[in-house]
Amino acid sequence: MNAPERTRPAAAGPAAPAACASPRVVRLANENDLPALLALAAQAGPGLTSFKPDEASLRARLARVRATLEDRAPTAEQGYLFVMEDASTGAVAGVCGIEAAVGLDQPFYTYRKDTIVHASRELNVWSRMLTLSLSNDLTGNSELCSLLLDPAWRGHGNGALLSKARFLFLAQFPERFSSHVCAELRGYFDDEGHSPFWRSLGQNFFKIDFDQADYLTSIGKKSFVAELMPKYPIYADFLSAEAQAAIGVTHRDTLPARRMLEQEGLRAGSHVDIFDSGPVLEARVADLRAARESRYLPVVISPDAVHDGEPYLIATLGLASFRATLVSGAPADDAMPLSPAVANALGVTGGDRVQVLALKPQAPMQD
Repeated sequence: MNAPERTRPAAAGPAAPAACASPRVVRLANENDLPALLALAAQAGPGLTSFKPDEASLRARLARVRATLEDRAPTAEQGYLFVMEDASTGAVAGVCGIEAAVGLDQPFYTYRKDTIVHASRELNVWSRMLTLSLSNDLTGNSELCSLLLDPAWRGHGNGALLSKARFLFLAQFPERFSSHVCAELRGYFDDEGHSPFWRSLGQNFFKIDFDQADYLTSIGKKSFVAELMPKYPIYADFLSAEAQAAIGVTHRDTLPARRMLEQEGLRAGSHVDIFDSGPVLEARVADLRAARESRYLPVVISPDAVHDGEPYLIATLGLASFRATLVSGAPADDAMPLSPAVANALGVTGGDRVQVLALKPQAPMQD
């Protein structure tokens, strides 16, 4: 487990405006965001392993972002952290991240799902069985992680903007990432907040509770996983019925995040999380919708720009200066019309080129 894509409910923070009068902008985080990030992390609870309310670790992560942008960080340490803010007030409403390559300095463990067939010709009996093997197969993949939106800011497309802005960044700078990207999703928990998979498997080997194991991996102490986990494939049939049913199941609070990732081209593969058995979604970066369908158009600024209709993601072209927002209204005449308020939030002027992508995949034409 590294830095799952989780949307665990959090206590409400500062109230968001009833209507989105000013644009929301996603940009790269910097050291000045530390107080806001600490406040946001304090709301997250134990569900977000890579985003804890620890000042030292958050300060180090922001320093790592700076080193990454300045090309001073080795590949194993490269990572990007984004914040979503209200353009007029500067209030930080959410956070998300991308790790350039996981598993290079700390192991990236998953369970790989395999099928084993046992057969007896003498008895005319055969059985197909699911096994789980501790795996490092995804080492070197880029990872989408640390998605957290303040519940007070849900709605108005904020969650979609926060999650999907990263895909525009991946499409603009593929050379900074692996050819493959993955995202761990939170697994199934029962109504009492317990993971059946952990209770049936993990706690028998670790002898600690789920949150403690989760926290240790979040701070990079992962050696205990290799030291204590079984070295041989685990037959799923030996687990409880509840645990078997939970394998690869997404937590209900994370289903919206999963749907957004799937819209962009990620799919569940053969890997699940080692603690709660949540699914790991995977894709080739070149196959992501943003890589295939983004358009790069000049900006036309007009007070009469109509932001009404189909929603579009708009991003500036630049690394450290990357900014993305969401507008309603399609491109016109091979240009992107923007109101002065949106242009000002993005920091663009007339004639500047921007990246444009429909928020949702286009519906296929019906015959």
